Amino acid sequence: MASVTGTSLCMKFASCSLKRTQPSNSRISSLRSVSVPINTKGHPSLVSRRGSSRLQVLCAAKPETVDKVCAIVRKQLALPDDSAVTGDSKFAALGADSLDTVEIVMGLEEEFGISVEEESAQSITTVQEAADMIEKLIEKN
Repeated sequence: MASVTGTSLCMKFASCSLKRTQPSNSRISSLRSVSVPINTKGHPSLVSRRGSSRLQVLCAAKPETVDKVCAIVRKQLALPDDSAVTGDSKFAALGADSLDTVEIVMGLEEEFGISVEEESAQSITTVQEAADMIEKLIEKN
């Protein structure tokens, strides 16, 4: 369950609790709720790995950016408009090979007016990673 109040996002989970008042050296065995300030340019997202007590907060790309990236990926891979392409979609799972990935990155550079370094381009494997990278590059400019 998630709720937004003012400038905070509160996520509630079924198994444990993390409170801001806990000492930073304490261990968390189960997490029930987390509050995250959302007064930044990006949109926060919470990532928790199964079997791990680590919780990672990321500033994810805006939904509009993810939607544009999805459209570009569909176009570059000649996928039908109704194909399921989301932020979690992996390029390889959509049928992209390394050349397709290069073409996707070139399409993103053209659409967003950015320049992606080759090293960064090779590390992009999902739509969400591409959208996050785009927003970081736009923010730098």
